[in-house]
Amino acid sequence: MTFIWILIIAAAVIMAAVCVEIYRETHNFCVTRYRVHPKKMEGLEEEKIKIVFLSDLHNREYGEKNERLLRAVRQTYPDLILIGGDMLVGKEHASFDPALSFVEKLTALCPVIYANGNHEQRMKEEPEKYEASYKEYKRKLRGKGVLFLENGSTVVKLHGKRFRISGLELPLDTYKKFRREQVDGSTVEACLGFMPKERKDQDYQILLAHNPTYMNAYKEWGADMILSGHLHGGIVRIPGVGGVITPQAFLFPKYSGEMTVEGEQTIIVSRGLGTHTINLRLFNLPEVILIELKKPL
Repeated sequence: MTFIWILIIAAAVIMAAVCVEIYRETHNFCVTRYRVHPKKMEGLEEEKIKIVFLSDLHNREYGEKNERLLRAVRQTYPDLILIGGDMLVGKEHASFDPALSFVEKLTALCPVIYANGNHEQRMKEEPEKYEASYKEYKRKLRGKGVLFLENGSTVVKLHGKRFRISGLELPLDTYKKFRREQVDGSTVEACLGFMPKERKDQDYQILLAHNPTYMNAYKEWGADMILSGHLHGGIVRIPGVGGVITPQAFLFPKYSGEMTVEGEQTIIVSRGLGTHTINLRLFNLPEVILIELKKPL
């Protein structure tokens, strides 16, 4: 056997292995656990507070009516579920039923707070383009007890600690391909109406901000924890490097699917649960994120 045939066979084996892995990753998910010990959790009444973060389902179904996914969330025994957007697909002729069916079942587990991604936002702002109605989707989920934060905030008390949860909606222009808009902390303040660092309380501030492209602005605004998604983990992840490409076609984003602690701020970017446009994942398993907040070390 010549050397060239050895190379051809090796390449075929590698390609087959990659295809099998892509199939596995587009049909399964994992639960990623992060433990955080912020100073503001001093005096926590319980051992820990458990928050589940879900993002970018894009109507994906794991098992009949998402029973596998629902079971995985249920088994974490969450105190709070936060949704970071893009649970449905904002596309002509697309139904929101898979997302609706799944999210409404979550309300039987604990409080659910929902911040929009660009798919929900464009359905809301351009209703004439879509058969599925964002207004109807929101109405049905609110009827089940889901709280939507559209450039708004709410305060939740868990085990003796107060959390202020804010949901950010930047203009849709901030999602356009091949460009970054000018966004800073004052832009976020203009959307939400306040700056955390100007408050004197000890509320733990969580910011749900779908697009991590503008992470420096979210940090400048002053959130204690920032939860983002949108990038689908960078589609393909290189071990030790991270995600490869963003939906806006930028390569190797700094934040793409991990937890980063910078000073007193915690940044978590979800790899998401589904795919959109490009049905591809490699070394990039979809995830449910479980955040355990504990007393400082």
